[in-house]
Amino acid sequence: MPSRASRDLTTTLVAGLKQMIADGDLHHGAKLPPERDLAKRFSVNRASVRQALKALEVMGVVRQRVGDGTYLTQDASTTLSAPLEFLLLVDGITTSEIYEARRIFEPELAARAARRHSPEELLQLEESVAEMRRHFESGSLADVAASDQRFHRLIWEMAGNRVCLRMFVPLHRTMTNSFAISWSIHDYAVAIGSHTGIIEAIRAGDAEAARRSMSEHLDRAESVHLAAARQSASPTTPAQSSAA
Repeated sequence: MPSRASRDLTTTLVAGLKQMIADGDLHHGAKLPPERDLAKRFSVNRASVRQALKALEVMGVVRQRVGDGTYLTQDASTTLSAPLEFLLLVDGITTSEIYEARRIFEPELAARAARRHSPEELLQLEESVAEMRRHFESGSLADVAASDQRFHRLIWEMAGNRVCLRMFVPLHRTMTNSFAISWSIHDYAVAIGSHTGIIEAIRAGDAEAARRSMSEHLDRAESVHLAAARQSASPTTPAQSSAA
């Protein structure tokens, strides 16, 4: 977990970048001032600035080019405005806490999707699972993960609550980019099967079955994440491709 000092500096740097964007001193794709200037601006040493910039790079706020400098990414403003993603990165929120939060609201969103979906939305949901199967068969696990993210986003959209939908992007992007949890072929096969069960409940308009299927899916997914995390932490475990 990052130290309190590094979290405080990263928070300060985020606030400073947001203000520089608001003032027109920085724009999307712009090059940041040199580390020495940022260190002077925030009254810290360059090593601390370098550490904070690394955290911002993981968040997707900046991109560092060796021998050139550090640049704001094109979607930096969006990322800087996502406090959830920032907290997940620098405050040491755990995988178990993420899944606990998801279990609080995602089963209910699935239940609402069962009651509120349109035929067009159901077709999109079915296509997202078909995409997962195609990518699974071709061995492209990164694309399977992207289709998985689309599946969950569609359910949030079908539920019809814009507040919950705004929560979706930072939550799932952080799980994909920051946890770097490795899933096996078998894990993805189980996930696809779980998604099929959720779709069947939504198609039938069975809110309780949709709620139960989503809850069971999240339970299984958390078990996979935690087991993979323990395995990847072992020094004897070979590296695997990451997905979430």
